[in-house]
Amino acid sequence: MALVLATQAPGEPEIFASLQGEGPSTGTPVAFVRLSRCNLACVWCDTPYTWHFADDERPHRDNTTYDRKANQLTLDEADVAARIAALGQKRLVITGGEPMLQGGALATMLEHLPAMTVEIETNGTTKPPARLDVRIDQFNVSPKLAHSGNPASLALKPAMLDFWASEPRAVLKFVIGAREHIDEVLALVRRHMIAPAKVYLMPEGTDSQTLREREKWLAPICLAHGFRMSDRMHIHLFGDTRGT
Repeated sequence: MALVLATQAPGEPEIFASLQGEGPSTGTPVAFVRLSRCNLACVWCDTPYTWHFADDERPHRDNTTYDRKANQLTLDEADVAARIAALGQKRLVITGGEPMLQGGALATMLEHLPAMTVEIETNGTTKPPARLDVRIDQFNVSPKLAHSGNPASLALKPAMLDFWASEPRAVLKFVIGAREHIDEVLALVRRHMIAPAKVYLMPEGTDSQTLREREKWLAPICLAHGFRMSDRMHIHLFGDTRGT
């Protein structure tokens, strides 16, 4: 097996050190590894270079497609682990794309990094294999609402939402672009008995102005329902760029 990674530049895997910009670990120094490929296709995805290749007909809002060879790189798991270890961080964030598509290879990679605390970012459509599950300390689950453009049959599987609602290591982070998206979140929270403290609302946006404008009306909603709000700190610091 091997891991299929996204690239920062042709031939350079997207493995880097930064501060976590989203969710419960915001502000924490971490190592990042970004994998390629996704089983969903969000129209507002901010990493379309991980899946929207020239042969992929799924829609994205800017209609840009990416050359697979320049934006995808395959490396041995031990090689990836060595590059992560060289960054000198204590915590690792595995993101994508959808990392669970490569669960077995990820488990092999993490065998080489036994001392690291690991969080994984996932769309929540599938469970981790047992070999991977035992090596994960935090699951940042981001179920995709209707405005993502994904059919609910693919993105919002009831059994999986029940699973994540009861998983103590998981938080559920919902991307919000408009006020009307809140009703969908509230319906899911009620239906799957998701504890409010596990729910994060995060504004959709790839520039500071958009994020700040949406956070202003998200704040009272979080207060009213006991939810948490996630910023996108990396956007404010670095803009919408790779390797940050």
